[in-house]
Amino acid sequence: MDDIRSSSRRPTIRDVAAQAGVSKSLVSLVFSDPSAVSEARRQRVLAAATELGFTPNFLARALATTNGHFVGILAANLHNPLFAEIVDLVRLELSAVGEYALLTSATLPAADGLSVVDQRTVRSLMDLRPKSVLVVGSIPDFSALSAIPPDIPIVVAAAIPQDFPQASVVRTNDAVGMRLAVGHLAEQGHKRITHISGRTGPVAEARSHGYLTAMRALGLERHARVEEITGDLETQGYEVTKRLLRSPRRPTAIAAFNDLLAIGALDAVTEWVQAGGEPIAVTGYDNTFLAGLRRYSLTTLDAGNLAIARQASNLLMNPPRSGTRGAQHLLNPTLVVRGSSTV
Repeated sequence: MDDIRSSSRRPTIRDVAAQAGVSKSLVSLVFSDPSAVSEARRQRVLAAATELGFTPNFLARALATTNGHFVGILAANLHNPLFAEIVDLVRLELSAVGEYALLTSATLPAADGLSVVDQRTVRSLMDLRPKSVLVVGSIPDFSALSAIPPDIPIVVAAAIPQDFPQASVVRTNDAVGMRLAVGHLAEQGHKRITHISGRTGPVAEARSHGYLTAMRALGLERHARVEEITGDLETQGYEVTKRLLRSPRRPTAIAAFNDLLAIGALDAVTEWVQAGGEPIAVTGYDNTFLAGLRRYSLTTLDAGNLAIARQASNLLMNPPRSGTRGAQHLLNPTLVVRGSSTV
């Protein structure tokens, strides 16, 4: 085996088998299911692998089996701190039980500031035949995932997939969250509470509906106002808030669709106050790390990312039977009060 160690050729599973004096299938079993191999033979294989500098070829193993020994993760937008946090938490949960996760972004930016599904990425991931697939966040068209074989369980986290009944869903309860936000602002004495909604989509619609329901329940329906945005969330939050502050029926509080929108709104409010205007209360949603920064001190809804990640990981590792997939798992958020709403 000196020629292998002294050359640039990567040692193979066949080389390890020859070095250890065992079959190739036994070496494969050591790396795929070590508990099925006796301690003595496992140690002999591992010693040979170490001596040769062998490491398992993750992708080759996936291609050589009906379903790969890994979980595929498709993230809608890795620039969104909510999605990035959930991805990290899921990977931690999976690694704790010895599972691999292969992560990629499911979308590409488009010229209009929105995004489109990256079909090539989805197809490439499916070529590797993951054991299950996690989709984090809202992608523009869930039907683009129809290429995923029906025997591969799919879990969607922090999104509401439309026309995609085969997926199990884990997400925050938007109705509860908006009720908490509006209720908190009303307790602070606000009536003219405006909701700045996200881009069109089922999550934005759910939060807008939750806001309107909460305003009606408090007898504030005549003050209800929903402003929808397009394009970049933070930029649009800033621009829409600037316009609202110049309007005759200026709101005294803003309940934003998420933290990114709320931060844009806070920037506009800061300029308004510095120019002599009255302070405006602002709330966000998701409790991303940005909300806790001293510059913003943003009151927000904690969506329960750790609980979402744990529930999603459990469904990925212990998927429901195909006939029982499609269940919705709603987790109640909690209100985190900071300085932005107590002005």
